[in-house]
Amino acid sequence: MMDFTDLIGTPFANHGRDVKQGLDCYGVVREVYRRYGYDVPEYDADYKDMEKIDQLITGNTRGYPWKEIKEPAAPCLVAIRFGSPDGVVNHTAVYIGGGMFIHARERIGVCIDRISSPAWRRVIVGFYQYTGDAHGNSGTR
Repeated sequence: MMDFTDLIGTPFANHGRDVKQGLDCYGVVREVYRRYGYDVPEYDADYKDMEKIDQLITGNTRGYPWKEIKEPAAPCLVAIRFGSPDGVVNHTAVYIGGGMFIHARERIGVCIDRISSPAWRRVIVGFYQYTGDAHGNSGTR
């Protein structure tokens, strides 16, 4: 399992894409995937735009190549319904192995949690494998 402890405590920043300045949940996704050797595509949704985030992840929007998988495998995107209507994804994380995922929360910053935790198990909507290439182009890995 890769070591991501250097990211722990990085402050939350809306549209944050710089480890030194702060990350939002998708900023964590992009940073973790970068460390795995992938350039995951950017998106333009505000972190509070639940419907757009849901469409980008679960709707297989062109240019956002994610394929749902049954069981988590590192690295995979963890789609989370965090205070949103049933089934609507509005938060993302990355499964990093060992039953753990890394993400950013508005009041906490970047943290690592267990997918088996009762609090998280009930809001995890699914797991998604990145199917683009290392340069962010869609296609099969």
